[in-house]
Amino acid sequence: MDVYDFDGTLYMGDSTRDFVLWCARRYPQVVLTLPRTGVAAIACFGAHAIDKTRFKGVLYRFLHAIPDVEHEVELFWQAHEQNITGPCNAQPGDLVISASPEFLLRDVCARRGLELIASQVDPRTGRTLGRNCSNDEKIVRLRKAYPDAVVDNFYSDSHDDDPLAGLANHVFLVKDGTLHPWPR
Repeated sequence: MDVYDFDGTLYMGDSTRDFVLWCARRYPQVVLTLPRTGVAAIACFGAHAIDKTRFKGVLYRFLHAIPDVEHEVELFWQAHEQNITGPCNAQPGDLVISASPEFLLRDVCARRGLELIASQVDPRTGRTLGRNCSNDEKIVRLRKAYPDAVVDNFYSDSHDDDPLAGLANHVFLVKDGTLHPWPR
């Protein structure tokens, strides 16, 4: 089985960040949620006082300002799908494991025939429904969905994925749009 991270690997950029900015341009009230998100980002990534799941719970509060999230996701991908231009050649049946919310990636992955494991977030409320799908949680989710899976090739842009990289027979780092051997 070939497994891919999404952001920075298949999608050149961060789809969650791009979706938040997309929504902020279209719904100015989203901007009102950004200062609290900034504080949570500092608490998470700077002070390490909160975990990524809690940070994402604050971040996704912007969804309250969006009247039809599914429609916005559709419009977002119409404008951003061309950013899926990474050096990886994901094929139908391959698996994407991402920390981005499942509601954001579901349709774009399905159009490509890709299986998806991602963070569970209620698109109406922004409430996180379980742990953020990152780091060791990616292994937990992989083993739950595919207990006997053998990861032949794994592709990612981040060492946050070291735990999952450790399961793969071949691991590739995506950096600046090109594939490199994973530094072990």
